[in-house]
Amino acid sequence: MSTATTLPTQARSSSRSRSTLAGTWTLTRFMLRRDRVRLPVWIAALTLFGVGTVGSFEQTYPTAADRATAADLSSLPAVTAMVGRIYSRDDYTYGVMTGHQMYVFMAILLGLMSILLFVRHTRAEEETGRAELVRSNVLGRHAQLTAAFLVVGGANAVTGLLIAAGLSGSGADGVSGEGSLLFGVGLVAAGLVFTAVAAVTSQITEYARGASGMALAVLGVTYAIRAVGDVAASGLSWVSPLYWGQATRSFAADQRWWPLLLMVALTVLLATVAYTLSVHRDVGAGLRPARLGSPTASPALSGPLGLAFRLQRASLIAWSIGLLVLAVTYGSLVDSIQGMFDQISSFEDLIRDIAGATLIESWLVTVLSLTGMLASIQAVLAVLRLRAEETAGRAEPILATAVSRGRWAASHLTMAFGGSAVSMVLAGLGFGVSTAIATDDTAWIGDMLAAGLVQLPAIWVAAGFAMAVVGLAPRLSPLTWLVPAYAIAIVYMGQILQFPDWTRNLSPFGHVPELPAGDFEPVPVLILLTIAAAFSWAGLAGMRRRDIPIN
Repeated sequence: MSTATTLPTQARSSSRSRSTLAGTWTLTRFMLRRDRVRLPVWIAALTLFGVGTVGSFEQTYPTAADRATAADLSSLPAVTAMVGRIYSRDDYTYGVMTGHQMYVFMAILLGLMSILLFVRHTRAEEETGRAELVRSNVLGRHAQLTAAFLVVGGANAVTGLLIAAGLSGSGADGVSGEGSLLFGVGLVAAGLVFTAVAAVTSQITEYARGASGMALAVLGVTYAIRAVGDVAASGLSWVSPLYWGQATRSFAADQRWWPLLLMVALTVLLATVAYTLSVHRDVGAGLRPARLGSPTASPALSGPLGLAFRLQRASLIAWSIGLLVLAVTYGSLVDSIQGMFDQISSFEDLIRDIAGATLIESWLVTVLSLTGMLASIQAVLAVLRLRAEETAGRAEPILATAVSRGRWAASHLTMAFGGSAVSMVLAGLGFGVSTAIATDDTAWIGDMLAAGLVQLPAIWVAAGFAMAVVGLAPRLSPLTWLVPAYAIAIVYMGQILQFPDWTRNLSPFGHVPELPAGDFEPVPVLILLTIAAAFSWAGLAGMRRRDIPIN
């Protein structure tokens, strides 16, 4: 006699009728609780930075003549590449200055926040296995994706509205209520675009590092496209979503809301793609399946350095190609930049008075410094891979062999130093060759290679500091981003906001010889190398003494 095993009618009906969004609000509250410290820090930091900039502008440019000079400087190619093409030049109020010089940078920061937070609550949860555990309860297929959209989208909305309210209440000349709202909503729209980008990349790969890396690469490409299009004053800028927000011309007399519709449409399109892709894969898997490994290990994997190279090979290739493309793109603009200002001698004289260099040399110093800062991010990521292997429990089997802790940690530090060196060599050659082609002067190849290599001591300080944090205080690993973040925020933006010199000198990039505009000075380079070595030694010593987590 057999026993019936079919589900009761009521249970089958309940299973079929369960919503794909079931449990969304519960999961949203859980995400908010997890980020009860992280979210307020992000929102407060971005709001204070965005609103406080207006006060800096008022102190730096107190008169109309000062603002007119700032408008002239903003027409320089280096500044245009960084912040975008100028608008309302004849009426360059504090409001217009804020919209022009701060929108792109703030949009990048909101995009960075959105990508990191979204991947944290989606792909990272699947990679660790927590998502599968949560889904074993009454949870709809789309609940996690929707909850992440609500949390990250809400963070963007709160940040944008707080910035708008702060700007509106500043009372600065030209900072109107409508312009403040347009500026804030434009930032929200930019954040939502990159939230949707992260949603798509989270469906493609099964690793959180890969998802965030692809999304950050999209952010970098959109910035580069906008920079090239703005410097060349071409329609190429319209390919980048970052330009769409800038095209609203917040605080100008001819404000435009319609470009925001493009950002909304792109967000909806990408979100639709993400939801569609999510139903075509298993939990924990990606659309791009992992390749099967070789049945036998390569002889190179017999040591920790070979293993570290294998783990970081894809990242090294991606960073090297990315910085090379950036270098070639910027270097190829040299001829058009020179032609743009051949008829405006005042700009050439102004640059020579400020830096004692030609317009082209000053442009190349600026973009090479930015390239070095980006390479420092690559170096920090290489060191953090050491921490990731440790927390994932993959360090334990390695250290159970004859490999010492110091040797294991040094292998990843070597990848940080060597990988950044490879990237800067390629970037220097890319700048040199493209500039030589643009100017018919092959001397640029050697000059730009040297200018790229001279950035390495500052990059290695960032890597050494990251090693010191991971080795001595691994729970404080977020502090590893202090050096590159400070460099980009102070050294890079300080040229626009006119920060005091002492703020620049606190960054290792503030002491790099400004080749090819200036002469090579060995003393700062030797000091930076000594600091990098000291940080590295401290980190390796800490690794030999502290506990390694056992999973």
